[in-house]
Amino acid sequence: MPEAPLHFEPPRGMRDFYPDDMAARNAVFAAWTQAAQCSGFAQYDACVVESLELLKRKSGEEIAEQIYTFKDKSDRDLALRPEMTPTLARMITARQGMLVFPLKWFAIAQCFRYERTTKGRKREHYQWNLDIVGEDSLSAEAEVLACALAALTALGLSAHDVRVHYSSRALLADLFSKAGISNEYHSAAFLALDKRGKIPDDEIILLLQKAGLQQEAIQAAFKIMALNNLEEARSFLGAETPALAAAAELPLRLADYGLNNYLSFDIGVVRGLGYYTGIVFEAYAVEHKMRAIFGGGRYDRLLSDLGGNEMTAVGLGFGDVVITDLLREKGKIPDYAALEKIDLAIGFMEEAQRPAAVRIAQSRRTDGQRVDLALHPEKARQFFGRVGKGGIREAVFLGPDDIISGVARVKNLCDRTERQIPLIASSAASHSA
Repeated sequence: MPEAPLHFEPPRGMRDFYPDDMAARNAVFAAWTQAAQCSGFAQYDACVVESLELLKRKSGEEIAEQIYTFKDKSDRDLALRPEMTPTLARMITARQGMLVFPLKWFAIAQCFRYERTTKGRKREHYQWNLDIVGEDSLSAEAEVLACALAALTALGLSAHDVRVHYSSRALLADLFSKAGISNEYHSAAFLALDKRGKIPDDEIILLLQKAGLQQEAIQAAFKIMALNNLEEARSFLGAETPALAAAAELPLRLADYGLNNYLSFDIGVVRGLGYYTGIVFEAYAVEHKMRAIFGGGRYDRLLSDLGGNEMTAVGLGFGDVVITDLLREKGKIPDYAALEKIDLAIGFMEEAQRPAAVRIAQSRRTDGQRVDLALHPEKARQFFGRVGKGGIREAVFLGPDDIISGVARVKNLCDRTERQIPLIASSAASHSA
C-alpha cells in the first residue's frame, strides 16, 4: 500500500507569503518606506539574532518565557529578536560619540515572539520602527506620529478609519503619587493596568495585590483609570504639572500638521513595556474591533541601561498583521493581478527562433517593462492558451516566417487587436552588415 503523501504546514503562528500575499505586503512596506524617507528618517537594519542578555537587561528575566531562545554551538544564550528597540539602543550606544543628534532612524524588521496566537497577533511579524533619539521637545512625538499617519494616508485610510489614543506615563505617575501610591509600585501598576480590556478586572486586581498594593491603593488606581479627559486629570491633581502640560500640548503640535483630528486623550493607554517614561500612544481602527495598529512613546533611560550616555528618545512600532487585516476589511488590499500585470509575453515555435525572442525580451526589459520569456519551444495554441488567462497585456509568438520577414505581430490580449514590430537583429548580424 503506497504511503500517504507528506503534508507540512508552516510552524504555528508563522506565515507563508504567496505572490498575492506579497502584493499586499509590498504595498504596506512601500507606504512605510515612502513616509519615512519623505520625513527624513534614515534606514538601518541589524541581525535577527540577538544576545539574550541584552533582551533581559531591557525587559527583565521573564522575557525569556515570551520569546524564541536557544544556545549556539559555543553555548551562548541567544534569541530571535522580539522587537527592534533594544537592538537600536545597542547600535547607538556602540557609536554614540560619533553620531550626530538628534537622529531619525527607521527599520522594517522581522520579529518573533513565542506567544499565544490570536486575531491580529502572530508569532512572527514584520514591524516598522520609527525612532527619534536626542530630542527633548514634543516635536519628536509629533514628527513620529505625523510620519505614521502619512503611511496610513498612502494606504487609503483617514481619520474616519483610525484614531490615535494617547496618554502619558509621567502623568499617570503624578496621578498615582497624588493618590498615595508610592513610586515603588508604579511599574507593577503600569504593567497590570495595561492589561485592562484584555483580561477581567478581577484578574487585574489580583495582579495589583500580588505586586503589593493595598486595597485602598487599588481602588485609587481604578479611579484614576476612569478619568475621561485632561480636565478631570487636572482636577484630580489640583495643580498643573509638566507631564499634564505636555499631554495638553501634543494636540496643538499635531494641529500644525493638520492631523489633530486623529488624536484622542485616553488615560487607559499605558503601554506594558517598562522603558516608557513620557507620552505613550496607540492607534486603533475607529470600530476598535482589532488590536492596536501601532504604538509607542517616549523612553528616556534605555541607552544608559545598556552602558551608554543617558539620552531621551521617542519610538513607534507599526506591525504588518493588523494593518493588513484592516485594509482587507476596508477593501483596500491592492489587486495582485493589476499590480503584477506582465507587459509582454514572448513565445517561439522552434529553437531557431529563441535568439530573436531573447533579443526582444532584453530590449523591453531594458526599457523597464515586465516581460515573460518562454523557456522552451511550444505550439502557438499552447502559448496563447497559457498567456491568455489574465495578467498579461500583450503577446508575441515567433515562428520561422517571422524570422524570414523580419517582422513580428504583437497581439493585445485585452481587445484582441494586433500591431507589427520589426525584429531586432543580432549584434553579430548587425556588425557584419
